Parts: sequence; C-alpha cells; structure tokens
Amino acid sequence: MLKTAVVYNHRGRFSKDGSGPVEVRITINRRVYYINTGVSVRPREWKFGQIVNRGDCDQLNRRVAIMLERVDDAVNDCLEHGLAIDAEEIRKVVKAPDARRRMKDSEDMVLWMEQQIPLLDVEPGTAAHYRVSVAAVAASGIMRRWSDLTLENVHRLDAYLHAIPKHQTEAERLAGLPVKYISQATVRTYHKDIKALLTRALKFGVITANPYDRMKGEIKRGDVETVEFLTEAERDRIEALPLTDGSMLATVRDMFLFQCYTGMAYADMMAFSIDKCARDGDWLTYAAPRRKTGAVFYIRLLPKALAIVEKYGGRFPYVADQTMNGHLKTIANVTGITKRVTTHVGRHTFATWMLRNGVPIERVSKMLGHRRVTQTQRYAKVMAVDVYGEFDRFLE
Repeated sequence: MLKTAVVYNHRGRFSKDGSGPVEVRITINRRVYYINTGVSVRPREWKFGQIVNRGDCDQLNRRVAIMLERVDDAVNDCLEHGLAIDAEEIRKVVKAPDARRRMKDSEDMVLWMEQQIPLLDVEPGTAAHYRVSVAAVAASGIMRRWSDLTLENVHRLDAYLHAIPKHQTEAERLAGLPVKYISQATVRTYHKDIKALLTRALKFGVITANPYDRMKGEIKRGDVETVEFLTEAERDRIEALPLTDGSMLATVRDMFLFQCYTGMAYADMMAFSIDKCARDGDWLTYAAPRRKTGAVFYIRLLPKALAIVEKYGGRFPYVADQTMNGHLKTIANVTGITKRVTTHVGRHTFATWMLRNGVPIERVSKMLGHRRVTQTQRYAKVMAVDVYGEFDRFLE
C-alpha cells in the first residue's frame, strides 16, 4: 500500500513563534515517512488540509502543492521503471531533484528559475522580487536556455537592465517629461536575485559554473539618493492624523509609526510580540534575527512604540505588505507628504532620526540588524546632503 498526503505538524512541536511545519506524509506498506515542505504556520492558520487566515495563503498552498506533486512524480518514476520505492531516495529527489532529469525535461533556464521560487525559504515579498527579476531575464531574450548562460551574456543583460524605463504617470507622459531609467540599486537587486538562483542551480548540479562568480565587485551597490525617509515633522503629521480606531487606515498608520520608533522591517514587525520581549529595569528589550538576513537586531521599546503595540494586545494583526503600502499612499496624500511612503520608509525614518540625535552609527547598525556598518553609512551620507543644504541660508 502506498499513499501520499499533506499533514500538519505530526510531532506536535512548535517553534518560538507558535508555528509548526506543514509536511508531506508518505505511507509505504504501513511504514510512514515525512518530508518537510519548508512551510510553517500557526494552528489557527491550518484547516481541512489547507493554509487559511493569511494574506499569503494562496502562495503557500501552491508551494505545498508543488512539493506534493514532486513526491508523486518521484513515486511514479519508481513505478514506471520497476524500481523499489525507497522513502529516503524519494526524499533526496524531492529536496535536490536530479539535474540530468531536469535538463532532459527542459533546457529552459527561465522556466527552471520560475519553478524554484515557490520552493525558496523566503518571505512573500522577497519571493515577489525574485519573480520580477526572472521576468526581466525572460523579457530580455538574452539568456533563455542554459546554453545562453555565459559571462558575455550576463554583461549584455546588465546593459539591458540599465535601459529599463521607470514607470511614467499619465500626467508625466502628457507633460512630455523625459523618461527616467531604473536606478543602479534596482539593477543590483535584479542581479542579486538571478545570482542566487544560479547558485542554487550550481548546488543541484544543473550547471557546472556560475558566471556571476567571475564578476565580483563589478556590480555596484548604487547611489545613496535611493534612500527615502520622513523628517520628524512629517512623521508627526502622520501621527496627528485623526483616524477611527479599528479602521484599516488607523491600523496601517499605527504599524508604520511603530516602524518609525523601532526601525523594524515589515517582516520582523509581523513576527514581533511583546511576549518575546525581556525586562531590563523599566524597559522592555527585544533582540531577534532578521527574517530577511538572519542578522540579529537589538532594540528597546520606546514609550510611543510600546503604547502603539499595546493597543493591539501586544501583537499586530496580519496586513499584507502590498495592502499596507497602498494605505500608506493614501495617508501620505491626506497629510500632504509628496514622498513615496512605504513600509521601508518607516525603517529609514528611524535610522536617520537616531543619527540626527547623536546616536553613534555603530549602535544604529546594531539596532537595524545590519551585518556591516557600511550598510548604515548610506543614511549618514543622505543626512550629509541635508547638512550641506543648511549653508544655503547664508547665501541670501
């Protein structure tokens, strides 16, 4: 007897955030084996064999479905070729699919990348970035098949990425404003995503060399002007905006202000709970690895941050980052702020606020969970532009 099914946390062991793993169960002649899908959810987010009550449930259910399909494919391969069904071998195939079989099935590099994205252990927002980067590779037509993967073509792709125009509004188009192109920082993000997927292909034996390994230092990080932040006056205008408690706009505003007072990235804020804080005298402190990089960040909850999160029982409700950014745009328009306000801006606002008030850059780096101080220095460089601007007052 052979059966496969998707089950939830068969051992009943939960992580610190209260989540448990979603697994594929293989039953072979009454012996049971489990393969972790890489997806973890809380008990209230699992019902009738599906992930529910989450903004990203469709994406996670697809990811689980792909894993189950790969298990079924591996079992069918064994049956088709008259091989003994070995759970350990199936687990190996599912976790690291045979490169030669994949190459035989399809030489399409872009297709392989697309199929890998749901299997990555990354946040939904990061997965969305990967999809955009792979779509850019497909649109370029430069590297479609594995045989196209050369150092020369990576350089050609770089030129193509630099020529991608930024989105123009209808008003800008009608006004005949010149077309602007995506920034170097954005180009670098595309390359970083593509390199990561190719590194995965190298690990699985799909390719024998990654051309990006020969380009160290060639792809620059980008200008500091890409950092957007709010001044204290702009932050205070958002804070003073009269909104109905319990409304989505009020919730998004509070979450954004919490970021402004803690420096937490969106994913880290979603994982935050007062229950995870430690007591240090009169203060609550919080230290945790960043969801994006794994680097640890350290904060104390300032009175305003504490008051905000206590309104929600110590933990914020789930709001998708796209939803949050949409409402932040509305809030910016209402308060007359012309900057593009997103969840990232809350984090940037905290960093510049700390530096403006004399906190050493090394400590701000620890607060943000940066692996290197050089990552924090871009905020200081942006502030330096503001400082130089103060001299303009003496030219009048």
